Amino acid sequence: MAIQEMSEQASPGGASTLLGAAGRSVRSGLSIVLRTNSGRIGFAIVMIHLILAVFGPWLAPYSPTEFDSEDLKIRLTGPSTDHWLGTDQFGRDVLSRVVSGARSIIWISFVGTALGITLGTIVGMTSGYIGGKVDQIIMRGVDILLAFPGLLLALLVINIGAQRINMELWPSKESWLVIITIGIAFMPNNSRVIRSAALAIKPLEFVQSARLRGESSAYIIFREILPNIIPVVAVEASIRVSFALLLTAGLGFLGLGVQPPTPDWGLMVSESRQHLSTAPWAATSPALAMASLVIAVNLLTDGVRQAVRLPSSQEI
Repeated sequence: MAIQEMSEQASPGGASTLLGAAGRSVRSGLSIVLRTNSGRIGFAIVMIHLILAVFGPWLAPYSPTEFDSEDLKIRLTGPSTDHWLGTDQFGRDVLSRVVSGARSIIWISFVGTALGITLGTIVGMTSGYIGGKVDQIIMRGVDILLAFPGLLLALLVINIGAQRINMELWPSKESWLVIITIGIAFMPNNSRVIRSAALAIKPLEFVQSARLRGESSAYIIFREILPNIIPVVAVEASIRVSFALLLTAGLGFLGLGVQPPTPDWGLMVSESRQHLSTAPWAATSPALAMASLVIAVNLLTDGVRQAVRLPSSQEI
């Protein structure tokens, strides 16, 4: 793995310099993403979903949650010019619910992945750099968490959290519980990957020079090691997003995620499964939307990995 040099510190009045550096980083990242065909295709589809997540409520032709007695007269009707993807068991427009449902599943998955990657990176770097008994204790704790199947661990966290958190004090409890669940579920595997990368950086000269200068462990971990494992962190994060999407949809299907009437793709499949034989469009539409997003994220991940020529998390 190539070692990236530390960037120079900005001058006190260098706000424009920082903005310019940020812009160059964004352009550099986009150039890596768009370097391969799979990356370009995945990026385009992901951007469509992100646009729907941001502007979905305004793009939806009908209200995704409200219905009245008149809507019940058109319940479970097939695709038409008025309702392109048909209606569900309450007469609500399926297209509107699919478009509006992108927001909840995307922001929960992305924030949950960010939490898991952050926790895993901190734990992995700390364990790999300090080593010794601290490393052994941390890794044995990680092994205990790895012993639990991901879905079982998620169910435990959500059920424990649901019993101890007051809904009135935390109106968005379900969403944040799913985010915390994803973070806890992803931390063990991610920490092992980051630990391996940190162990490869630890014996290099610039790290040893920082130790000889008397720099603190926190300084070395976050100023010397972290900048040089950012590519590994980025690829690991892109891999985990697809798993987060599937876990979020699975929890929604079980009724443990976003609660009705808020549209959620997993919940929509669960609510429509009993009508699968008579109105398959109500369940297949959110399922296909989920499939397209997961495939796009995987294509984007493969494109990034091919572009930077980094091994997958299973190979590290």
